[in-house]
Amino acid sequence: MLENCQSAKERWGGVSEIIDRWLQERQELLVRYCGLSDAPDSSDAAQQLQSVCQILVDYVSAGHFEVYDKLIKEGREFEDETALEEASKLFTAIDQTTEFALDFNDKYLETDDLEALAPDLSKLGEVLAVRFEAEDRMIEVLHIAHKDLVA
Repeated sequence: MLENCQSAKERWGGVSEIIDRWLQERQELLVRYCGLSDAPDSSDAAQQLQSVCQILVDYVSAGHFEVYDKLIKEGREFEDETALEEASKLFTAIDQTTEFALDFNDKYLETDDLEALAPDLSKLGEVLAVRFEAEDRMIEVLHIAHKDLVA
């Protein structure tokens, strides 16, 4: 009952903070990814790889267990069926990238064999680009579209 009394700003204003924090984590992932991609054969590549894998899993997990749920809930609250339908399609694309990211992590989590790292990093970059585009679109249709209603 109390939830029904809250204003839209009280309910959804915090979503922007969650998204901002998550996008900051995305930026950190990209910085670490680029550092590793620039020197996959360097002496500290294994350590850099572990760092990339850790933030990759953290980023993916935050998306699935925090951000997407909030975005979907916001779309439902505003009864935005068009946005929810598009989000469902976007989530399918995101889900496929999740599988690759987790496979990448599993492969390199406990290996010293970095022979296939360069092509795997290249593929991971392609996958992340698809993911980021879908996530940005999901944010646009489920959150930014309602920003004026939240203010």
